[in-house]
Amino acid sequence: MRFFKDFLLLIILELAVAKFALGEIPTTLDGPFDPVSIPLDDTFRGHAVDLPDSDERLKRTVHGFEPEQISVSLSSTHDSVSISWITGEFQIGDDIKPLDPKSVASVVHYGRVSFVLNKKAMGHSLIYSQLYPFEGLKNYTSGIIHHVKLTGLKPQTRYYYKCGDPYMAAMSKVLSFVTMPASGPQSYPGRIAIMGDLGLTYNSTSTVDHMKSNNPDLVLLVGDVSYANLYPTNGTGSDCYSCSFSDTPIHETYQPRWDYWGRYMQPLISRVPVMVVEGNHEIELQAGNLTFAAYSSRFAFPSRESKSASTMYYSFNAGGIHFLMLGSYAPYNKSDPQYKWLRRDLAKVDREETPWLVALWHAPWYSSYKPHYREAECMKVAMEEMLYKAGVDIVFNGHVHAYERSNRVYNYALDPCGPVYITVGDGGNREKMAIKHADEPGNCPDPSKSPDEFMGGFCAYNFTSGPAAGKFCWDRQPEYSAYRESSFGHGILEVKNETHALWTWHRNQDMYDEAGDQIYIVRQPDRCLVE
Repeated sequence: MRFFKDFLLLIILELAVAKFALGEIPTTLDGPFDPVSIPLDDTFRGHAVDLPDSDERLKRTVHGFEPEQISVSLSSTHDSVSISWITGEFQIGDDIKPLDPKSVASVVHYGRVSFVLNKKAMGHSLIYSQLYPFEGLKNYTSGIIHHVKLTGLKPQTRYYYKCGDPYMAAMSKVLSFVTMPASGPQSYPGRIAIMGDLGLTYNSTSTVDHMKSNNPDLVLLVGDVSYANLYPTNGTGSDCYSCSFSDTPIHETYQPRWDYWGRYMQPLISRVPVMVVEGNHEIELQAGNLTFAAYSSRFAFPSRESKSASTMYYSFNAGGIHFLMLGSYAPYNKSDPQYKWLRRDLAKVDREETPWLVALWHAPWYSSYKPHYREAECMKVAMEEMLYKAGVDIVFNGHVHAYERSNRVYNYALDPCGPVYITVGDGGNREKMAIKHADEPGNCPDPSKSPDEFMGGFCAYNFTSGPAAGKFCWDRQPEYSAYRESSFGHGILEVKNETHALWTWHRNQDMYDEAGDQIYIVRQPDRCLVE
């Protein structure tokens, strides 16, 4: 029986390779597909350790109050973006004195010609601190973080800009970005890069290099960005914080890793817009039970424009796509603000203008790996029906450090009108790659240990119907799981028109133009009616 299964898997893989070789990319209309699980390539682990502080790409290269860690982010519509940067040096130690945000101006000069920056915008600035109420732990205060919103921009247009404080001769060099297309059924960004659980390792740099070779127009990060919380405040790193630092009175974080990450990423995200949603590694608990300080301070979010009261969830348009950025770590039940906001946001979506509805959040609802198995079940119970009725087309998640693409699914059953769920938590962070599947003998987790530690709650009961009825785990790869593989990589989404989008997953170990997994995701608006 095992020989037959292995032989059948070999045939399926050969057929898939043949399709790619012939240029015949499968579509979701060909599905649902029989589950495919690629065996782990034991020879490829990569260099899964963090870049050291001494790496030239992480060092501060500016002087005085010149800008660094520059990034571009989108507003809710194409006609505005935010430019963010940091001035001044962070401080970490026992005796720190925060910088005065009012001491440095937040100014952007911009225009459509590199040597004629005839427009000016001013914004606001802030600092944040990471403080601990225990002797021996080092406190941190950031440099001055600036956010400036540029408005009145034309769609699909290159703008040149420089940022900083012109009054103290502390300005950046001239940089540029291209705005998103205007909303419309025939108007889409060229390539959208999607990554999760990135970190700052040698594997991460391989992922980013591969991604940059695909010339993305937009970068989406589905949580777990810098992994600063794998370090206590003395800067000593570990693959497993709880294993190495089990006696610490609070889960410390080494905030300079955020600054290193911003410096490393600046060459990309100062010219390509980046949008981020929080992951569990952004919690970063500190004194006073404050959380998510670095995440909420360092990035600009279109929360106000999308009528959200939180940086943890928001929405925006990019051409004919409406993106929902949802919070796995913000309350999500029907009585909570996030649920009410989502209902209002969905009610305003015009599928004639933005045919595609794409959602992103950190912790996956559909994953067949043992790590974090059914951990976000309470969020799924609360929100899945609303997203299904709204006709969400694709969902992207991270958290599980592997790749997995689902068949169209709703409430664990195959459904031609359900979303395609894609887990891309394989960006390359320092923690271990997920390789064990919950359906394999001895790998089914204890249900009592499934709830998320931060959100709490218990919703992951045994299945009551279907092939796994009466069990907490399937005894084979679930039928909703179309393809899974443990490997580092990133994905590229290319929406072609109002019904077809090409999804390509690239593995780090392959040549830049190779596809590890590729499929056309096809909408059927006439069949799958939106409520």
